[in-house]
Amino acid sequence: MKVLKFGGTSVGSIENIRRVKEIITDGDKKIVVLSAMSGTTNVLVEISEAIRVGEVQKAIQTIENLYTKYNVVIDDLFESSELKQTVGNYIDGIFDYLRSLTSESHSELLYNKIVSQGELMSTYMFTHYLIQDGINARLLPALDFMRIDKSFEPDEFYIKQNLQRIIDEALPADIYITQGFICLDSYGNVANLQRGGSDYTATIIGA
Repeated sequence: MKVLKFGGTSVGSIENIRRVKEIITDGDKKIVVLSAMSGTTNVLVEISEAIRVGEVQKAIQTIENLYTKYNVVIDDLFESSELKQTVGNYIDGIFDYLRSLTSESHSELLYNKIVSQGELMSTYMFTHYLIQDGINARLLPALDFMRIDKSFEPDEFYIKQNLQRIIDEALPADIYITQGFICLDSYGNVANLQRGGSDYTATIIGA
């Protein structure tokens, strides 16, 4: 099974998303690792920083601006009202969660929760975009198998055991989509593999 990784620019526009679909639908089974849409992680970092310095209204306004952007993408990417509703409901949930985080005290965990949302959105949208076009695709949540240990290194045994398990348990698919960058720490909290971490995710999965 091939492992392919596409960065933020590759899923940063409708045109690029369509191009990625063309690249990966060549008949070979594969796992596709995606970053957040271009610019999203930077905006999420801005939101976290605004909360850190106590500029809650700025954080909320930044969230609303990003929400508007994603609604435009959903409207352009999906043809059926049913899929627009399904994906829209998921994205609504993400942004409701981001809004709720603005009332919390800033911490490293809060930062990790915020910056993890970009990959969750890109992979959910892209998986449903493939399904819309009749492609047998499944989402493999990275938080179900990707974990770092107490030394902040990949927990190889945990990753191997759980990745194989969720592939075995999932309905058969030609293309599995998962998130780059995000993971759990050794305590089960949301963490990440640092900026550029999607390359690292793909390398770990390939190994």
